Amino acid sequence: MTAVANETTLDVDVEVRFTPAGTPLAVRHEGRIWAVAADPVHWFARDAWWDTRLTAAVGSGDLVSIEFWQVQVRLGSNSALRTFTLRRVPLSTQWLMESISD
Repeated sequence: MTAVANETTLDVDVEVRFTPAGTPLAVRHEGRIWAVAADPVHWFARDAWWDTRLTAAVGSGDLVSIEFWQVQVRLGSNSALRTFTLRRVPLSTQWLMESISD
C-alpha cells in the first residue's frame, strides 16, 4: 500500500513573518497564524518573463527569479504538522500560498 499525501493547490495571498536572518517564522493564512515548526527549505526557480512581457525596461530589476519556501507549520504545540509551499514572483513583495499538504 502506498501512502499519498493530501495536497491542496491554491494561489492565495498570505502574510509571512521572517526572522532577522530572513527565515520564515510564521505564516498568516485565512486569519490564523501558523508557526514554523521545522527548518524551512528555500529555493529559486526561473520565470519565462518573455512569454508574458514583450519588453523589459532597463533597470527593471530581477525579472526571472521566483522565490519559494517550503515550511512545516502548526497552529499550536498539539496540532498536526502541515506543509505550506510559498511563492513570490519577480518584483513582487506579496507572498502566495501555492499549496498545502498534510
